Amino acid sequence: MSLLQLKKMVKRFGGLVAVNNLDLDIPEHVIYSVIGPNGAGKTTVFNCITGFYKPEGGDILLNGDSLVGLSPDRIARKGITRTYQNIRLFSNMTTLENILVGLHPHLTTNVFGAIFRPPGVRQEEAQAIAEARRLLQFVGLAGQGDLLARNLPYGMQRRLEIGRALANRPRLLLLDEPTAGMNPRETEDMTRFIRRLRDELGITILLIEHQMRVVMGISEKVSVLDYGEKIAEGTPTEIQNDPQVIEAYLGRGSSAAEVSTFTRTAA
Repeated sequence: MSLLQLKKMVKRFGGLVAVNNLDLDIPEHVIYSVIGPNGAGKTTVFNCITGFYKPEGGDILLNGDSLVGLSPDRIARKGITRTYQNIRLFSNMTTLENILVGLHPHLTTNVFGAIFRPPGVRQEEAQAIAEARRLLQFVGLAGQGDLLARNLPYGMQRRLEIGRALANRPRLLLLDEPTAGMNPRETEDMTRFIRRLRDELGITILLIEHQMRVVMGISEKVSVLDYGEKIAEGTPTEIQNDPQVIEAYLGRGSSAAEVSTFTRTAA
């Protein structure tokens, strides 16, 4: 069953067509990757899905309901959250406080309750803190709730950002280059962690990633964009051997040695 569908979606910036007539069909409980050269329109797609941009044409459907025109906070409440290519943590807040920010849409306390703190408010706060600690443990930060986010190693900052996204209890999680800047060991750890998100939590993952080995090793399905248009779609094996994909990444007239290196790297 489809969880998210993009139908003939178009996004323009003045005279530049960043995304053109894009169709995507993302089933539930899969890891689905969107790849392509720099400037292909991948992050623009994420920004349209999450409400930061409004497309000029087409539609975006979550379980059949249109998301076009909804604000980012309303889309988040419907169960779509994301991370960013450049980590966007609250660096001067603790890891626990960062997770609590993600839980905020599910809390009911108002200004009156925050000031006078009746028993119901105190109980909700205790439950939120317990949930935040559970999420810290899940992402590998157990016992580090008092540590400032800026003091975490780079790989753990990535995990904390994902933990904050998980606090919103998403059905669909959009990960924008989650292994960017990581060394091989960190990349391998993050790849296993992304699988856990799908396998243990049942979350559908939509992934942008430049490391082809990660994409091909983790995805059930891959779509390839080039200049805002989808040029290929299929399984990882189909994608890594697709002539249009190879041309998009290497250019026309690539040598046999270059093509061999590309397919070997992506394997």
